[in-house]
Amino acid sequence: MDELVGELIDTVAWVLIVDGRILCARPSGKEIFYIPGGKREAGESDEQTLVREIAEELTVALVTETVEPVGVYEAVDGTARVRMSCYRAEYRGQLTASSEIAEIAWFGYADRPHVPPVDQLLFDELHTAGALH
Repeated sequence: MDELVGELIDTVAWVLIVDGRILCARPSGKEIFYIPGGKREAGESDEQTLVREIAEELTVALVTETVEPVGVYEAVDGTARVRMSCYRAEYRGQLTASSEIAEIAWFGYADRPHVPPVDQLLFDELHTAGALH
């Protein structure tokens, strides 16, 4: 990665694909969509962060015994380097945008320009694998 880039933003994300489309969320006050997830709090594992963030953002409970890694992606976004560790998991409950999420949407590969650079890497890989249409 470019040594001139500033801080590292280390995040985890939940990859949920249904019928060739991936779940994305747009936080309140932002124009861009993201793969749901977020930053860990002190002492949290990736799994703990994922479970907490998804409950906060989408009001569902991830089934912890089904959490499995998808991959780790890194990209420069502005002046920061973003690392996104992605996981799949089953869930319980009804997907609903919380107060911090303005909108949820199901994106296909054509929607790639509407997500940040690190998310675009995931889109590319999923599309190449035939999982994202």
